[in-house]
Amino acid sequence: MDIIRIAICDDEANIRSYLITLIRKQNIPCEIKEYDSADALLSEEPYYDLLFLDIELGDGSNGNPMNGMLLARRIRDRNPHPQPLIIFVSGHEKYVYDAFDVDAFQYLVKPVAEKKFAEVFHRAVTQISARAGQGSKKLVVPFGGISKVIDPENIYYAESRSHKVILHLKEENLEYYGKLGELERKLTGQFFRIHKGYIVNLAYVEEYSRLAVTVENGDKLLISKYKYADFVRTHLLYLQRLLGESN
Repeated sequence: MDIIRIAICDDEANIRSYLITLIRKQNIPCEIKEYDSADALLSEEPYYDLLFLDIELGDGSNGNPMNGMLLARRIRDRNPHPQPLIIFVSGHEKYVYDAFDVDAFQYLVKPVAEKKFAEVFHRAVTQISARAGQGSKKLVVPFGGISKVIDPENIYYAESRSHKVILHLKEENLEYYGKLGELERKLTGQFFRIHKGYIVNLAYVEEYSRLAVTVENGDKLLISKYKYADFVRTHLLYLQRLLGESN
């Protein structure tokens, strides 16, 4: 994998330092640049693969406020190709719907939990790698003494049961000995772990409640109460990205 280029823009030095620590713990080759204001980031012209943006930034150098949402719009207007992934890091949830307008990848609420950060970061890296042609578009799993090649687009969801991973596919299910966590790291950004026993393909979510997610094949999957809020945000952002691609 090539080096992932990351920028962190937050007016609080301790938050920037904390995010850098979390990134370094993921053991992914990265170049990290930090900025304390939107103006500082915009004054440079480098391309980044991934941006961590605070929303409530301090005033710009010219005295006019430049929050993270406006900064994201400026970055989108520059139209680099490909566009960087944007992860907002905010102390408030009230801006999550505004994140749709700038095609945010994820929205993390401060204080950012280490486990949650790791999940989001690895999904972002997977998408960046796949987009750059570095990651495989196919999933390879052990099956009956051979390696089976699976198209992730054919997976409704994955289930963990009795030390096995069960892939619920469009045609027929496939079981193999493995861990759901390992599979989670291999899948692209349109998959979300809603429960310790389930990873769901967001493309096939038909409806959901605080208790269960129903997928296109009719199966209802338990959703963890600890995952619900993040799932809702991720699913809405996924739908927004689809709408943006269709326009």
